[in-house]
Amino acid sequence: MSRMNDTTGGGQEASSGTQQLKDTAQQVKQGIRDMGSQVRDVASEQYDNLRQQANDYYEQGRQRAQEWEQGLEQYVQEQPIKSLLIAAGVGMLLGILWKRS
Repeated sequence: MSRMNDTTGGGQEASSGTQQLKDTAQQVKQGIRDMGSQVRDVASEQYDNLRQQANDYYEQGRQRAQEWEQGLEQYVQEQPIKSLLIAAGVGMLLGILWKRS
């Protein structure tokens, strides 16, 4: 009779052990989901930061190009003959280089 009580008690222990295992698995599953959400949030934040930084660099480059263009236009208006001679010289130099290759 004592054996019957042991097997019945062992069944309850196994059942509670199985339940603990299920609970632990559920907790691990939830922990993985939480970590996945955190990783996604951090990656999204980094992407937004990099996108903003790239946009800032683009705007800075665009402003510099506009300033350079305005400066060049002003130089050409102030010294048109000198500008024409420089452009002709650069064109001739490029023509000679292309002819050689």
